[in-house]
Amino acid sequence: MTARTRITGVRVFDGEDSLPLPMDVTFDAGGIVSVTPAGSAGASAAATVVDGGGATVVDGGGATVLPGLIDAHIHLHDADTLRQLAGFGATTGLDMATWPAEKLAGLRDIAGRGGLADFRSPGLPAIGPAGPHSRFVPAEAVITGPDQAGRFVDARIAEGADYIKIVTEAPGDGGPDLPTVTALVDAAHRVGRKVIAHAATAAAFTMALDAGADMLTHIPLGRPLDPDTVRRMVAEDRIAIPTLALMEGIAFAHNSREAFAGALRSVGALHSAGAAVLAGTDANAEPGAHTQVAHGTSLHRELELLVDAGLTPTDALRAATSRTADAFDLPDRGRIRPGLRADLLLVDGDPTSTITATRCIRAVYVAGTPLRLPSTTTPERR
Repeated sequence: MTARTRITGVRVFDGEDSLPLPMDVTFDAGGIVSVTPAGSAGASAAATVVDGGGATVVDGGGATVLPGLIDAHIHLHDADTLRQLAGFGATTGLDMATWPAEKLAGLRDIAGRGGLADFRSPGLPAIGPAGPHSRFVPAEAVITGPDQAGRFVDARIAEGADYIKIVTEAPGDGGPDLPTVTALVDAAHRVGRKVIAHAATAAAFTMALDAGADMLTHIPLGRPLDPDTVRRMVAEDRIAIPTLALMEGIAFAHNSREAFAGALRSVGALHSAGAAVLAGTDANAEPGAHTQVAHGTSLHRELELLVDAGLTPTDALRAATSRTADAFDLPDRGRIRPGLRADLLLVDGDPTSTITATRCIRAVYVAGTPLRLPSTTTPERR
């Protein structure tokens, strides 16, 4: 029997909603064991102790436990990436480009040993011959016509890709053209993989929609998305990952607060219309990137920006837990339910009423194991 932990008398946001009563949450390395009304498990909640049944008991009074957060757009670098994510409560990261395949396999092995954030990845992204991202990728990533789409997707699947990433650009900006993007999407769908399209401009956004991409990451700066694009996102069941933390950094670097205000309005319009919006940051430490975004800490900023855009705190938390788990086919996480993976974040206060409470980290558990937190667990605010 593995060691158990019981957090007692705690407020619970279960990935969907706040439970109405203080609860006791019991878990171990095998997953969440039970979620029961406070006191029904018969353990003292006076302090962190070991009860008669061998469980470590943690007093959750005044705190909220929520599912470990999921960042829907990161860039892996090394094990430190996964350590930083987990230290700030982001227990799963959804990578958007890592190569070569040997590096990705090595990181999967390291993550599988425990104590770090888990992740999923597309491996190498598909990209056009002359777009602004072409200087970052090897020649194998460059796709110049529809006839290359099947081979590209097959190669990524052979390397273990969890989904396919395509970098779309406005027509004429050096990215793959619409027939090529469409062929890539079709090839991915034939083998049961979803497609995430980089779409940082309005024209690229339209191309990704026209090609049938499942998720569109980034939100254009400047003029808000037009109503027809918003309508299509809802009608065609597309998902937005706006990466507001990144877009804020780019806009502020160019002294363009008005452009960022337009991006916030786009996210608000998508959410109000009923489109799914996920929390992703584009966390990266890439030399030459538009702006570097810190792993882990930036996800707390992303949640705040989603609230600024018009989501409620509960909506924002769903965007970093259950909604992202559903979108990326991760049924074992994103919610606090018996039998699910025990990725948990314990924070002081109530983030369903004040989103900044996610910054007040008391404890992080990855697959039931408590992490040794960084010396500063309160992310800096902009």
